[in-house]
Amino acid sequence: MTLLTSLLHATNYSSPFLRTLVPSIGLAYTIQAAAAVPSIFFQTERYYDLSGSLTYISCTALSLYLPTLRARAAASFGFVGITKPAWPSLLASLTSKGAVNAWNWRQVLLSAAVTIWAARLGTFLFSRITSDNGTDSRFENIRSSPPKFLGAFFAQATWVSLCLLPVLALNSIPATTLSVLPFLTLTDIIGMALYIGGLSFEAIADAQKSKWMEEKKQKKHSEEFLTHGLWSKSRHPNYFGESTLWTGIATMAGGVLLSNVGQAGMGFAGGLSGKIGALAMAGVSPAFVTFLLLKVSGVPLSETKYDKRYGNREDYQQWKKNTPMFIPKL
Repeated sequence: MTLLTSLLHATNYSSPFLRTLVPSIGLAYTIQAAAAVPSIFFQTERYYDLSGSLTYISCTALSLYLPTLRARAAASFGFVGITKPAWPSLLASLTSKGAVNAWNWRQVLLSAAVTIWAARLGTFLFSRITSDNGTDSRFENIRSSPPKFLGAFFAQATWVSLCLLPVLALNSIPATTLSVLPFLTLTDIIGMALYIGGLSFEAIADAQKSKWMEEKKQKKHSEEFLTHGLWSKSRHPNYFGESTLWTGIATMAGGVLLSNVGQAGMGFAGGLSGKIGALAMAGVSPAFVTFLLLKVSGVPLSETKYDKRYGNREDYQQWKKNTPMFIPKL
């Protein structure tokens, strides 16, 4: 029996939700632990954000392929016949409500949405830290402390697990069960619109700041802080975009999880408790992201840093006064 087969057998719970959730979260902590070892040894945070993106992508892919992995592993031991089931077709699934060898299109779309976001942000942050000689001010006081540095990697694994919860829950539902849902619903449309809008807002804000910083290095301007483009609409437009796109993912997934089909597919008993549980699983993702950005590592760190540098300048105070902190002005 291979290691993979052993792990699949050990996590073969009766609940479809747990069969997907436990291995996916386990993978998140495994990848982060593996990334932490060389990072702690060399006292570098260069690959911290990149490892986070890899964890997002890997856990999402695992949750999508787990049912097929289990079926093929069972077939290898003769439990469900001699022929192994085929791998689902990504292309066919994009127009499918769900079938034996195809996912529901929502499972593919939301998995792709997470992958696109993670790949873009991960490469952007890796490029930025590389240009800054591999250092990040967030790690100044912890990179030399192995326990604290390890805690940062485990915190990232927790962050990934909570943010991915609505997608993991959706991917835990058998595609054949989802086939009875309407092909398109209002929550699908709202969710996709929020995701596309949020991702675009974040990407444009990041691109504007990168261009501004590069032009400053080339001495094309002498501005100390960015106040034009999307940065004239919000002091933290990239963070607003991040919160918005995760709200879109949660909205689209939540529409399924709250339905009777979704409740049954996850192995829930239904009723009020099941609905509350599904709502919590969908809502924890944008709620946790927004909390981190507004209260922990995003806005507070940036605001404190800039207040110390430019707090005594009139132009900075005017920008703060006239520009909303988070939600952009029209």
